[in-house]
Order: sequence, then C-alpha cells, then structure tokens
Amino acid sequence: MTKIATGLKEIITKEWMIALFEKNRKEIFKNDPEQVSMLRQKAFDSFTLLGFPNNRMEEWRNTDLKEWLGKEYEYHFQPLPGMDIHKIFRCNIPHLDTAIIGQLNGWYVSKDVPLIRLGNGMILGSLAQAFRVYPEIILQHYGRYTGTGKNSLTDLNTAFAQDGIFIFVPDNVHSSKPIQLINVIQHHRNLFLQSRNLILLGKNARLSLVHCDDSYNHQSSFSNIVTEVHLDEGAFLDHYKLQNLNNDSTLISNTEFHLEKDAELISNFITLNGGMIRNNARVLFNGPHGIASINGLYLMDRKQHIDNYLYVDHAYPHCTSVEMFKGIMDESSTGVFNGHVYVRKDAQKTNAYQGNRNILLTDTAKVNSKPFLEIYADDVKCSHGSTTGQLDAESMFYLMQRGIGPESARMLLMFAFANEIVSKLTIPELRFRIEDMVKKRLQGELQICEQCVLHCNTPEHPIEFEIDMSKV
Repeated sequence: MTKIATGLKEIITKEWMIALFEKNRKEIFKNDPEQVSMLRQKAFDSFTLLGFPNNRMEEWRNTDLKEWLGKEYEYHFQPLPGMDIHKIFRCNIPHLDTAIIGQLNGWYVSKDVPLIRLGNGMILGSLAQAFRVYPEIILQHYGRYTGTGKNSLTDLNTAFAQDGIFIFVPDNVHSSKPIQLINVIQHHRNLFLQSRNLILLGKNARLSLVHCDDSYNHQSSFSNIVTEVHLDEGAFLDHYKLQNLNNDSTLISNTEFHLEKDAELISNFITLNGGMIRNNARVLFNGPHGIASINGLYLMDRKQHIDNYLYVDHAYPHCTSVEMFKGIMDESSTGVFNGHVYVRKDAQKTNAYQGNRNILLTDTAKVNSKPFLEIYADDVKCSHGSTTGQLDAESMFYLMQRGIGPESARMLLMFAFANEIVSKLTIPELRFRIEDMVKKRLQGELQICEQCVLHCNTPEHPIEFEIDMSKV
C-alpha cells in the first residue's frame, strides 16, 4: 500500500503520480504482456506531459478538480481484504433478474471464480484474469479505442490500471438476461481508484448492461474509471449508467463506444447523487448505418457538481445520433453540458440531434450548456438546442386551479420533466425502480408524507395519478 499525503493545503499533482508510478514500477508491470507494457509506458509518458486537466482547457473550463484532488488519498496495488461480499453485492431493485458481477474499491470481486465462460460462449469476470486466460481476445481491443495523448485522465488510468470487468459476447449470441455491474466504494479511508473495463460484442450480438456506481459510506474517494466498448457489425447494446454516490465522492467516468457497420447503441446516464461527477462519453461510428441514442438525467443539490461531456464522431455516412440530457438543479449545485457532434467530409446522409434542458430551482444553482456541431459534409440533417429556466408558471397555475397545492404541483412538474428520460428505460423493473428513486430524490430524500402526490412504489403506497399528465 502506498499513501499519497498531500498535506492540508497541497493538492495531488502529476509529480506525485510520477513518483508513485516510478516507485512501484515492478508491481505495476509484473503481469503485463509486452504489448500492454508498451501501452502502459506510452500512456504514462503522455500523462507526464499533460498532467491533470485544469479549467484553462476548453473542455474543462467549467470544472475545476483542485478541490477534489486536494485531499489525502491512498492507492492500493492489491485488493483490500475484510469485506463480506455477500452483504455488499445485493441489488435493491425488486424482481430485476440480472447476472450480477461485482467490483469493490476498484477490484473485481468473485463469490466463486474470477472468470467464467457460459455455455453460449459469453465470458464474464476479472479483466486481469482475462488477460491471462484469453489474451488473444483482449489484445485485439485493449487500449485501441482510448488511444493516448487525447485525455490525460484516460492516460493516467492506462498507466495504473490493474483490474476491472471483462465482458465478451460472441457472434450471434443474445444474452438471455441483463448483466448488472455493481461498482461499490466502501472503506474507512479515502481511496484513489483506477479501474478498467472492457466490453466486447461480436457480430449481431445483443446485450443489456446495467452499470451501477455506488458508495456505502461518507468517506472521500476519487475514482478514475475507463470503459472501452466495442460493437461489431450488427451488434446491439442497451446500456445503463446509474450513479448514486455520497457528497464527498469524485467520479471521472470515461466511456469509449466504438460502433462498426449497422451497430446500434442505446445509452442512458442517470445521476442521482455525487459530490463531483464528470461523464466523458465518446462515440465513434466506424462503419455506415450505425445508430446511437444517448440520454441523460441528473438531479443535483447542495454544492454538487455534474459535468457531462459527449463527443460523437460521424466518420461514415448514413449514421444517426440522438442526444438528450435533462437536469434539475437545486440549492447551490452546478452543472455542465458540453456536447460535440463531429461530421467528417465523407459522412453524407448523417442525421444528428443534440439537446440539453435544465430547470433551476434556486437563484444560486447554475448550468453551463454548450451544444456544438462541427460539420464538413453538405448532405446532412443536424440540429441542436438548449434551454435553461425555472418551472413553468402557467403549468403551475393549471395544476393549482384544479385543487393541487403548490408543493404537490411543483413535484408533479419536476417528475414530468424528469420522466421523459426515465420512460426511455426499456427494462420494466429497472424503470419502476428509477422512477421511485427519482421521486425520493425530488423530495430531498425525506420520509414519505401522506400529502405528497408522488408516493413511492411500496405495497403501502402504490403510485396513482388522478390527473391527466399529458396536459402538464
């Protein structure tokens, strides 16, 4: 174990990380194939040049990491012992039938074996173990979609990553049930985590993936997670990223989606809690006739900060991308939406839309929204839009005229606004549970009140709306 002590007024700089890497070089490289060692070293060299991002960079103008790095963290090169995984990895979504795989404090955790191969050829488990057992599969893809020199935090992860989750779906295989990846942070000290995930779908493969980021205590943590996703020709991925962390958590989530010809991606980012969250999602169409639908919902309060950065690269013609992110900001929370659609010269017949809508509940909440189109083809249909404002006064008046009190009317309007995203979730049990969690979040996580119109889905309080929501 190596402790990174910053002192009360110091922050973790690239010099700290360089020293940590050099001191533990033998431990970091010990199980690497030659190709991975070369990639790791290249990424480390890139990070030494770039350092941590700062708000002088255009992509980070409205997000400052100094406060979140300015704490004492510990970095561990081995899994932390002493956790009862049977108590930790229990999904609280009723009737959700998934294959659960767990990650605790940055490491894959197994109740049975670290890597399993199912009868249909699917492989699930530890990325570190997959390197040893299936190097011929891993080495075709690992690090290929992130590259080096483009994102210093991705470079840092590539340099330090030791373990994570590996999922492989062979050609023409349709997963019979969703896979649920539960990433848990639970420790009595502040942890600095660098985990890596690799998700591979073969030709015409289909998968639903539910990726949950949770923290079970109030300790500070800094997670820098990289997930590479490759969809081969005709593959389909239904992807859910659910984030519910404590107010002292920092999460940098870097997700690279690589779509081949005729591949389809549906991705939903649902953020309910977290001190500072940055979602970097990049989509590359590496073949024609690809489809990507990326949706997001974020509900923030106190001094929480959310930053969603999306980059969609239309490198081939006849591809479609749709982005819609919606946020409700309360108290002194801050948010950022930065959407970039890049249409290359030969990417004719492109359809691309991006939208960002926000509701500010206080004068101290703030959102910076920047949808952006960069188009070099002339036969395209592309548009973008952004709105930020308060709850609609006419809708409030409409509801109150029908005997609904102001607080209940406010709740209904917020839920109707958020439910445009939640209703897109295609797994019914997951959608019902997220609806529940959104309602609780909108109530400030207080106990349910008999007068509240947003009763959660419990046996005592089934949800019933007695008004026509289509008129809200």
